[in-house]
Amino acid sequence: MINPKTGNPKSGKPLGEFGRIDRFFKPLASGFPGARGLADDAAVFGIPPDQELVVTTDAMVAGVHFFPDDSPGDIAAKLLRTNLSDLAAMGAVPYAYTLVTALPKTVGEDWLGAFAAGLGEDQARFGIALAGGDSVSTSGPVTLSVTAFGLVPKGKAVPRWGGRPGDRLFVTGTIGDAALGLQIAFGKLEVTDDSARAVLLRRLRYPDPRTTLGPRLVGLATGCLDVSDGLVADLGHLCEESGCAAILESARVPLSDAARAVVGSDPARFALALTGGDDYELLFAAPAEAAPALAALSVETGVPVTAIGRLVEGPAGSVVVTDPQGRALDLPTRGWDHF
Repeated sequence: MINPKTGNPKSGKPLGEFGRIDRFFKPLASGFPGARGLADDAAVFGIPPDQELVVTTDAMVAGVHFFPDDSPGDIAAKLLRTNLSDLAAMGAVPYAYTLVTALPKTVGEDWLGAFAAGLGEDQARFGIALAGGDSVSTSGPVTLSVTAFGLVPKGKAVPRWGGRPGDRLFVTGTIGDAALGLQIAFGKLEVTDDSARAVLLRRLRYPDPRTTLGPRLVGLATGCLDVSDGLVADLGHLCEESGCAAILESARVPLSDAARAVVGSDPARFALALTGGDDYELLFAAPAEAAPALAALSVETGVPVTAIGRLVEGPAGSVVVTDPQGRALDLPTRGWDHF
């Protein structure tokens, strides 16, 4: 048996690039015939004639998207799941993905083995397989990129830009857990409740892409995206693309029990929950008459869906966040911006 720290026991040498591919990545591609066993320079595959291909790419950099000392399995989960969330937001079913790893030479094969194991666990969970990719060395931080492919019925992909004034706004799951978890991880937020602390940190490291509900929104949602930059900021993106404004009723925004325990009555913490991002929940618009169908889908898929506001006539991209009395809240920021 090859020791992942030393490579081939007969030679005592590290595995090298192709040895790493054979050991860690070929097993991840075994469930996708188009990968051709990772033996060729590219994958070859077709799609059903009644389907279209949805493609998304997301990258993660150590020190920006994850902590350098995070476990490889945690990093793998977040990398794959954030891409799957993009597919879900378009109404697409996961199909395959490619992976690029840019790793410093100090990153050993034990790290890579744990990273690949994490990918394998989520591949089984979400029904997707590796189609190919690339591996390179870098003098910079660990940099990882996934391009994910999904399938959606022809002409039915859910856009960002389809929302209309009068549509209701809905969000899946709960909002703010990851943003609060990040502050805990930074040591900027002290939480004495061990249970709440564990929930918030797990939500930071393990987003839950709504791959069961997303494809079922085809024909119901007029506009959709996933919440990565913050609920308020991403609602602004949806409104800007849809050419309208929105009213977000903050009292309706769903918070987990853990988040409620931490937020309490602190307005700054509540604002962080609304704007901090990394939720990877689906935010979508739909006509008011779709509410019963959405409630039934929520029960069927086990994914909570909550009405949180409405689209209105107004300047494109404008979002008014109201308190329980209907007064506008003054938030310090709308959300995350890389630049």
